[in-house]
Amino acid sequence: MVDQDATEHPFVTALARDRIESAVVRVGAKGYVREWQSLRELMRRTQPDVVHTHGYRSDVIGGLAAAVSGIPRVTTVHGFTGGDAKNRANEWLQVHAYHGFSAVVAVSTTIVQRLKKSGLRDSLIRTIPNAIDQQLPIRSRDAARTKLGASKDEFVIGWVGRMSNEKGLDVLVESLRNIKQPFKAIFIGDGPDREPLSREIARLGLESSVRWTGVVPDAAALFSAFDVLASSSRTEGIPIVLLEAMRANVPIVATKVGGIPEMLDDAEALLVPSEAPLELAAAISAVRRDPASARARAAAARARLDRDFTVEPWVARYEAVYRSILPVARTR
Repeated sequence: MVDQDATEHPFVTALARDRIESAVVRVGAKGYVREWQSLRELMRRTQPDVVHTHGYRSDVIGGLAAAVSGIPRVTTVHGFTGGDAKNRANEWLQVHAYHGFSAVVAVSTTIVQRLKKSGLRDSLIRTIPNAIDQQLPIRSRDAARTKLGASKDEFVIGWVGRMSNEKGLDVLVESLRNIKQPFKAIFIGDGPDREPLSREIARLGLESSVRWTGVVPDAAALFSAFDVLASSSRTEGIPIVLLEAMRANVPIVATKVGGIPEMLDDAEALLVPSEAPLELAAAISAVRRDPASARARAAAARARLDRDFTVEPWVARYEAVYRSILPVARTR
């Protein structure tokens, strides 16, 4: 499903590039009934054995379309963002819908605990951490810096993600006041917090030290430009952006939230509390002050990636989940 006004969604483009057949259902912001009807008709025509959803809208609407079609449902839960009353209500509805699924995949043990606390029975829950394809290209440091508008000698702080409250970019912005100049902070992504944070950067007099790139296709290929990747999130599952930084051998500074302490320890990254701009600034400065130790942690993180987060076992685990519910699918 893509937004109604999307003309070339990157996910759909990637599927086409890999010669994977896809069907696009274009939806409006509140076109829930039409979306449900379109998905139900698509399932009637294609007769899938399993429907796999991600995110609260697809979990609820796509899950309901699969339920009335008699098709087993699997979802992957990447995390919960909380936020305002509307978002919390949507997440409550999402978790309530999980009780009718055939399997619920959590990407971290913290999410498992949240699901169990919500009353979801153990037999539905599987734990499969995220993984990334390590065969994708990474640009050279100089080429990546040229692409992102950074000079060869600058100390570059990278941040990548959706610019919304749960990702905590405001905490990183606050921390920049306590990092010695000169440096270049490169923010990749977009979202509702971009404009107010741009104003805050101007108020702090840091405009010359910050570059906003917007959304960058295949951004992971450019992580080699960073001297440090900062993750300032308030909540997380197993963030792909950190796996991508591990693959690029980039030193990581991250908040100790969600599944992050499950994927990185103190020998592999500098971990700090959330909502702590002073500690975040100190950790970033430590990477700058002692690059040899930072490189050693990055090498250890890369070894951890090779050991725990590769695609092949990840695919095998998902295949096992699908096969475990196929007998149900074949008798519908």
